[in-house]
Amino acid sequence: MTKLHTLRLTCAATALLAAGSASADEISFLCYQNGNECEVLSAIAADYEAETGHTVAMEVVGYEIIRDQLENQLQTDAAPDVARVTNLGGLNQYYLDLTPYVDADYMEAAYGSVLPWYRAPGGEDQGIYGWPTELTVTGPYINVTMFDDAGVDIPGDGATWEEWMEALGEVQETLGMDAVFAMDRTAHRWAGPAFSYGAAFFDDDGVPILVDEGFADYARTFVEWHERGLMPADGWPAGTGTAYRNASPLFLSGSVAMLMSGSWNIGNFSENITDFEWRAVPAPCGPGGCGAMPGGAGVVAFSSTDVPEAAAGLIAHFATEENAARYAAETSSITAHSGLQASGVDYGDADPAVAQALSTFAASIGTAAETTPQAFTFQGYAQNFVIYGVVPDYITQVITGESTLEEALDAIDADVAAQIAE
Repeated sequence: MTKLHTLRLTCAATALLAAGSASADEISFLCYQNGNECEVLSAIAADYEAETGHTVAMEVVGYEIIRDQLENQLQTDAAPDVARVTNLGGLNQYYLDLTPYVDADYMEAAYGSVLPWYRAPGGEDQGIYGWPTELTVTGPYINVTMFDDAGVDIPGDGATWEEWMEALGEVQETLGMDAVFAMDRTAHRWAGPAFSYGAAFFDDDGVPILVDEGFADYARTFVEWHERGLMPADGWPAGTGTAYRNASPLFLSGSVAMLMSGSWNIGNFSENITDFEWRAVPAPCGPGGCGAMPGGAGVVAFSSTDVPEAAAGLIAHFATEENAARYAAETSSITAHSGLQASGVDYGDADPAVAQALSTFAASIGTAAETTPQAFTFQGYAQNFVIYGVVPDYITQVITGESTLEEALDAIDADVAAQIAE
């Protein structure tokens, strides 16, 4: 080969590299994790970067940033291209419709039961707005070691909230604990027990009513749990306004024997609990059923992005069956992929506690669908985050003595109605 030919080939190669570089995009990705979710997504994204030349700039933040600050970012020029979110329907107005960029038939076949949660209300919207990273469901974890040390039998399947509180009270008294039951400060966790007590949350026309007999019964019971000292002073009473408060540290530290949280904490507890035995237990029951809130997180792109094709391509990459299986296995989560639900996910050599928890929470999704279907309506309701904020604010005021229960219940209905009407 002559020097001239070599020079021409070198120039051509340089031109191709320059063209490839020019077409390569950077995708900003705002991600939160309860365990290792963002780490797994980053590893899966590395394959996409290698295949396409695009780069993924991931920023890992606390859930509070996603919950409390992301929408403000979306109203400015500070919005990321992609984010992992839980306010699935509530942020719909900001989403990029992925339909032109992805295999829509595949997405519908694999994730069709969940995709409506991301859409605008009304039923006309058939867009595809994200990849459901996992299904989640609320439910309790217990410190088995505490029950054993106290000599208290663990209530079985179908046990009521009253039976659980009686057992927890025995554990508390025997072990001399300051508190024994904690719950994340959000109406998302609060809703499951409320459904168990018969709260409907919506009327027959789908309008939020919230304060019915079941809702009031549970609100009264929840306040009484605090008055009896079953629940900690540094839980709900320590929060103000609409602020979310994570109760997991109370469980991790051994300060309580039961935590009302959900399936997203399986990986976290498996990795970080080493000094006691823990277990997920079925959602306690009541006159309204055995309530649990289904939900999940999803990766979405925003219409403000300057790189819609690259952002959508990243989401399509995550959504493949192979990568969905990898994500579920490596994060110990419940997959939203219908094919994998049917065939099963190989969780490898998962810890027995992890396998038990996954099985328990997966069963809770089915129980909730059968006994408290309003939970699925609430999850898909576009303005559910209004309720998530309003309920903790007023119920906390009752717990701290700033308001009576009757005043709080009246204020909850009025506040929700006013915010939804805006």
